[in-house]
Amino acid sequence: MGVSTSSPEKGICHVTVDFPPVNALPVQGWYDLADAVRAAGRDPENHCVVLAAEGRGFNAGVDIKEMQRDPGHTALIGANRGCYEAFAAVYECEVPVVAAVGGFCLGGGIGLAGNADAIVASDDAVFGLPELDRGALGAATHLARLVPQHLMRALYYTSRTATAQELHAHGSVWKVVPRDELPHAALELAREIARKDGTLIRLAKAAINGIDPVDIRRSYRFEQGFTFEANLSGVADRVRDTFGAPDTSRAPATEEASP
Repeated sequence: MGVSTSSPEKGICHVTVDFPPVNALPVQGWYDLADAVRAAGRDPENHCVVLAAEGRGFNAGVDIKEMQRDPGHTALIGANRGCYEAFAAVYECEVPVVAAVGGFCLGGGIGLAGNADAIVASDDAVFGLPELDRGALGAATHLARLVPQHLMRALYYTSRTATAQELHAHGSVWKVVPRDELPHAALELAREIARKDGTLIRLAKAAINGIDPVDIRRSYRFEQGFTFEANLSGVADRVRDTFGAPDTSRAPATEEASP
């Protein structure tokens, strides 16, 4: 359990996340993931990194139970900073990162996949930000890298998900394959990238990041400020405790709502 690395082939580093039962990462898990990705990128022997996960899904975001156990804001601050570091580590990795997404990719998973250089997904993969049902905000910065602006807004406001096939149609998913073929398909793309000259592929990564129209770090940090505001106001706890159930205390009486 945790974050592990392996080298399936020359030039490729495989970073695997495994936090049962749903890969909702605790604070330390985000930092461990950031460290693993950064170390993989620094290794001159690596030309490409594959980011994958064991279990039912790719990533379910932060460990909400860890925050609920914290009477203060230590866990929230830790999760904010940990996610910030992990997302940045993927984006700033010195070599291209291929995300192998199977099953659900939610919340923090969008931050990871949205910052990857390429995504290979299984045909059962779904992508979304259920943040408003969890008393949080954030990662719209990264969802906007996967779908067009208006679709991003609709998905964000409704907490609905998009399928791998839909993202493939938008061009953000490289390939959609059956679940059991996902590791091979991700490795196949990584292998093609890893054949490039190591120095040149690093220059290419830096060049592409340099022309990105959005400052990913600043944009996401701006979003996080509203997450903290929601927690300070108390609305985050209220929504998180009910997982997005409607606030009936604010609903009008039935007879008043009728035409």
